Amino acid sequence: MQKIHVLFVCLGNICRSPTAHGVFQQLVDDSGLTDYFDIDSAGTSGWHIGKKPDSRTMVAAKKRGYDLSALRGRQVDVDDFEKYDYILAMDESNLKDLQVLQPSHYSGVLTLFLNYFPESSYNEVPDPYYGGDKGFDTVLDLVEAASQGLLTTIRNEKNL
Repeated sequence: MQKIHVLFVCLGNICRSPTAHGVFQQLVDDSGLTDYFDIDSAGTSGWHIGKKPDSRTMVAAKKRGYDLSALRGRQVDVDDFEKYDYILAMDESNLKDLQVLQPSHYSGVLTLFLNYFPESSYNEVPDPYYGGDKGFDTVLDLVEAASQGLLTTIRNEKNL
């Protein structure tokens, strides 16, 4: 079976998308499915290329057992549409930016990440960058639930 390629995308790739990357990677690893997945994250902007996730993001994630320290920011590229089966945007603005880049022949899934958590009162993962610490916990709550939904969907679609 070919690997399933999943890309999480936010604006700067230092808060929301690396959180989703780390949480989903651990969920996949804990499910014994590591060999079936290639997981990454990126930002629609190039502001933080090569940088670690925001320190507040890493602290909040670490409290829940996620280690994001190896992740580095990168900017999404049109070539990502050649590789990734699932490209998941954290908010509508990110989704619109991705739709501009999307080649007409792309046959993967390009959608909002929280579509995999339909019970949520949120439609988008809110950007915690300019808020307080509680925002980072909210991001983790949403990302953990959406990650479960995404993995369940992929397992059902791919018979894993």
